[in-house]
Amino acid sequence: MSNKSIIRISLFLAILSWVAMSFTDLTILFGEVNDLDAGIEKYVPNIFFMAYALSLFVFYRYRIVSAQSGNFIELLWKIFVTGLLTTVLSLALKSLDFLMGNTLLIKNPLMMDFLFHIHLGLLVAFLISTYVVWKRLILYQKSKLLLSIWTVFEFLLLGSLLSTFFPTEIIKYLFYPLIIIAIFLSANMKWVAYLNFKQKWKSILLLVLTLLYLIYFYINLDEFYLKLDEMLVAYDFQEIALDSIFISALFVFTSIYAAFSLLVILFNLPTSSVFEQKLEEVVNFQRLSQAIQTEQSATQVYEILLESSVRAARADAAWIEAKIDGKEMVFRHNIGKEVILNIKSFIKSQRDNNLFDFDNIDKSIRPGRHLKKLRGNAYNSIVAFPIIISGEHVGMIVLLQELKEGFNKELVDITKTFVNQAGISIEGFKLMSEAIQNERYKEELHIAKNVQSKLLPAVLDANDDFDITAFSMAADEVGGDYYDSFKVNDDKIALIIGDVSGKGTSAAFHMSQMKGVFHGLVQLDLPPEDFLIKANKAINTCLDKTSFITISYFILDRTEKLVKFARAGHCPTLYYNKEKNQARYFTNKGLGLGIVRDDSYAKYVQQRDFSYQPGDILLLYTDGITEASNFKAEEYGYDRLAKVLGENAGLEVAELQKKIISDLYEFCGKSELDDDYTTVIVKFK
Repeated sequence: MSNKSIIRISLFLAILSWVAMSFTDLTILFGEVNDLDAGIEKYVPNIFFMAYALSLFVFYRYRIVSAQSGNFIELLWKIFVTGLLTTVLSLALKSLDFLMGNTLLIKNPLMMDFLFHIHLGLLVAFLISTYVVWKRLILYQKSKLLLSIWTVFEFLLLGSLLSTFFPTEIIKYLFYPLIIIAIFLSANMKWVAYLNFKQKWKSILLLVLTLLYLIYFYINLDEFYLKLDEMLVAYDFQEIALDSIFISALFVFTSIYAAFSLLVILFNLPTSSVFEQKLEEVVNFQRLSQAIQTEQSATQVYEILLESSVRAARADAAWIEAKIDGKEMVFRHNIGKEVILNIKSFIKSQRDNNLFDFDNIDKSIRPGRHLKKLRGNAYNSIVAFPIIISGEHVGMIVLLQELKEGFNKELVDITKTFVNQAGISIEGFKLMSEAIQNERYKEELHIAKNVQSKLLPAVLDANDDFDITAFSMAADEVGGDYYDSFKVNDDKIALIIGDVSGKGTSAAFHMSQMKGVFHGLVQLDLPPEDFLIKANKAINTCLDKTSFITISYFILDRTEKLVKFARAGHCPTLYYNKEKNQARYFTNKGLGLGIVRDDSYAKYVQQRDFSYQPGDILLLYTDGITEASNFKAEEYGYDRLAKVLGENAGLEVAELQKKIISDLYEFCGKSELDDDYTTVIVKFK
């Protein structure tokens, strides 16, 4: 069941219980007055009274928000609103009583009893709403002991509600424990410490009004007690809730806690402003300290410094002069540029004044004796501090007050702390900015690496005629090596390997362009020679004049058992012939893409083809492998690569690849190479 449903049902039950209580009580009284048997037992109205009180408790329990939110003023406001409504209604009834004067109607016991029930209902509603709020406040930051005591108090209060059915002796012994526990609970008001100065004044006002409501209801209900007692004595009729322990205990508890809270807040008022000032100083200091973490600029740090210093020193005006990135900047608070120039000129004209000489910080405090002579000047106290960053004097802050000797030592010390922290924050900000820029660069490279890794195929195309594997590693976060494959049809597979001039992000960018050219042209099923000519023409529009790309392009045709290929300035292809047990390089001519940017490029391209047999191996690579060097500056070279291939030709392609890379690292004697390196190995079946 939702909270709204519970609130509506409990309110309905409370109204119904009050109507039933009033009706049964008036019926019994009517029988007494007219010497008739009403047919209703005298304890029945008390049962409805208990139902009314419990329904109200549930209603306010769900109606009033929890104090865990820390909005204590809102809770007190709810009491004020409830008290205001109930008091206004009660006063309206009092006015009706006054207007009717000594008429027979108002002297009628039934009419008086009905008015009494209305006042009783209003009082109980106000008391229970106040009780629920007090519970929230008392149990703020509760402990197990406090919670246990409160539970005992509520059970005793529930027992007092059932006191109508108890013997008189038990009732007497129930009231005093309730009052003792109520006093103990009233000492728990940790919530007061979390109020600021303004909130405490609001709380005082609301608590005073709450006490006035309670006093009003006490006096008003006491008058009804007396009037009813006089009227009902003749009929030997005891009115419901007269001398009720439940109402008395609830009334005493709410009054005690309201009074205690008021006194505690009043006693805390003198220290509130000082505490809040210290708290504000801490917050301002924290703002300066966190300026680095929030990536604020030096300008923003100076603005925070000016605002914090003005508040801490209670200055009427202030300005900051500082150098930011070589520029002179002035930050002002409640002062014009002309006034600043007049004050600076006037102070510098005084012989015995060294206000802006910061060799001795303690001498920066001045009583403003010279400012008195400055016409049109409203300030009588001035203090200045240097702003030091990395041992360099980069500026100063000047504070002004209209009062004489307005800056005491404590205010000056606080301002010094702010100025020092601002210097540290600005210095740290510069270092942090450099670190953040480097981190952003690394992050961008990391993103580029992830993007580039997706440009290289995870699995190369193959068929029943060969096995294929590839390996690539960039010297930086990103590189310019490229390999790829494409299934032209069921019998033909295109294979490409390339290397972009340079390294890093520019090489990676050009590599992605080469991938686009490859996938655009490979679908045309061109001979390798024509592919290179068209690729050169396409890539010329993308590359800058200082860049070029070397590639080798292959068509593997299983129908003819033939490999057609051409190279554009790339490393010579290494081929192992199993029948001859020989590894050799194909040295057909070729010029890198982007070097010649006209139609004459065709004469620099040479296409070749060869037949393959089972066990033959095609090894494609980039110059990062052959040009890798050891500590003696010796290169790995073509001969060593061919030798490793020939000695391990019997291995599967994956094991052969591992052997080549392992031998490369062993030769270089280091785990990282100076250039990108890539291998693609094809072994024919």
